[in-house]
Amino acid sequence: MNNKKRYITTPIRYMAMLLVGMILTFSLVAFLVTSPLNFTSRTVNGIIGNSAIDQVLKLALNSENHYFYQKQSMNSPSLLKLTFESMTNFKINDTRTLLGRELPGLSIYNTEIAVAGKGTNITNLPVESGPPLDIYLKDREIAEENLKQSEEKGKHEDAINPKEKAVYIYHSHSWEAFLPFIKGATTPNEAVSSDQRANVIAVGDLLSHELINKGIGVEHNTENVAANLKSQKLDYKSSYNLTRKDVREAMGSNDKLKILIDIHRDSQRKPITTTTIHGKEYARLFFIVGKEHKNYEKNLAYAKEINKKIEENYPGLSRGVFIKGKEEGNGIYNQDISDKSLLIEFGGVDNNLPEFTNTIKAFSEIFSDIYWEAEEVNG
Repeated sequence: MNNKKRYITTPIRYMAMLLVGMILTFSLVAFLVTSPLNFTSRTVNGIIGNSAIDQVLKLALNSENHYFYQKQSMNSPSLLKLTFESMTNFKINDTRTLLGRELPGLSIYNTEIAVAGKGTNITNLPVESGPPLDIYLKDREIAEENLKQSEEKGKHEDAINPKEKAVYIYHSHSWEAFLPFIKGATTPNEAVSSDQRANVIAVGDLLSHELINKGIGVEHNTENVAANLKSQKLDYKSSYNLTRKDVREAMGSNDKLKILIDIHRDSQRKPITTTTIHGKEYARLFFIVGKEHKNYEKNLAYAKEINKKIEENYPGLSRGVFIKGKEEGNGIYNQDISDKSLLIEFGGVDNNLPEFTNTIKAFSEIFSDIYWEAEEVNG
């Protein structure tokens, strides 16, 4: 009797489990179809691109073909762990992959420090601010007394820009400005201006003059990116896509353009962004390299080369070379267009004209040395 009862109960149990499984499956499908979640191809691609799926496949291949065990580490991760990380995009040993999406500002700590400058650590990484577009375009009174042009720049006014332009300088965040140039501004979010004398375009102008004076042809794009974004009803995250069109057009009309320099400024305060070298104050600089493109390694090598020579001649001037993926920012920064693309942050919100002038003169000296050495090698 007991055996007969057990025989009847087992199929019923299996049928019940099957029914529950089907209900859960259909419920999940219904949720995915009707929910407001936006599972676009870009979203799926982002999940796959950041997951450990490639490691899962390698481990599966190892289990079928023992030849691959020869190069496999004895401490290989488990298939269960890799599968979990691939499906959830959450790394068990790194809670930043979970909390970084929930806590504002935490994602910056995913930034990789390729070369650390003096005093650089996880507590003073670059900070990008992004106030609303209306703030970018708000007219502020300029501190004219702090915008007096130096005598050194005046000497460069007569320099003739060579016909062959080799360097393209532009500003994806042209609104990034400096507190000493804006009356009444005291906080980083107030360091925004459409006035080219007060924002990073002024830095690009100084750099252009220095490079031209050293015989290097420069094309400087001074467009108001914030105004362009607003006219096209785009937010600040679209700024790189907007300047990308300009870069491509410039390189399409001039095949001599070799080097792209996108100039920004950091939102960190003066103690972090300023240094003293031989009695002179300098606005510290650093390099950002995006890793989500084909030219990543070449751009990284180029940034490291410049950074190394800067540190050899001006110790402490650079805060280092930082690598960013799509989780920490744009991830490409138009650097896939050329294998000599630079994104350079000159100083921070508190730096002033004399500090920028000293930094730009130092950077131009190193940059031009590397440039002309390469020209000699290439004949």
